[in-house]
Amino acid sequence: MLLAYVAYLFFQLKTHRQLFEPQEIEGGDEEEEEAVLGFGSALFWLILMTIIIAVLSEYVVGTIEPTSQSWGLSVSFISIILLPIVGNAAEHAGAVIFALKNKLDITLGVALGSATQISMFVVPLSVLVAWIMGIQMDLDFKLLETGSLFISVLVTAFTLQDGTSHYLKGVLLLLCYIVIGAC
Repeated sequence: MLLAYVAYLFFQLKTHRQLFEPQEIEGGDEEEEEAVLGFGSALFWLILMTIIIAVLSEYVVGTIEPTSQSWGLSVSFISIILLPIVGNAAEHAGAVIFALKNKLDITLGVALGSATQISMFVVPLSVLVAWIMGIQMDLDFKLLETGSLFISVLVTAFTLQDGTSHYLKGVLLLLCYIVIGAC
């Protein structure tokens, strides 16, 4: 999976870059947005926010089990459903803002890029790091997890295949998420 992710990055960033560049709209006089931050200040803020997020993430991980006991929710539900919603709130907000500006390519890039990165890079890397640390972890998903992933990919593909969006598609995707959460 890690090799597939590296191949995907090479494909997207090097050999087929033109496929992933925004499409120009004919006759559209779209204003170029001016950068608010320079490279140096953006790098500073990125490093600072990464450090803050690392500290906060460590705190959150330490509170999952006590929260699970006090709220009466399973650790799996908190880890798989609640934490991704809260942890990716800024990413979700950005995707919604781009969708409202009718920039569907950026919206899909944010949403699907994150999912691809987690599934193809973070999960396998976590398994390798766990093996190095002597912690038993594998990619042996149960039938429910595998089926949920399969159905999610199918629903997402069918939803996006015609290149249009409307509220019904969003409702269907949210309902799929709710069903997976209920499982």
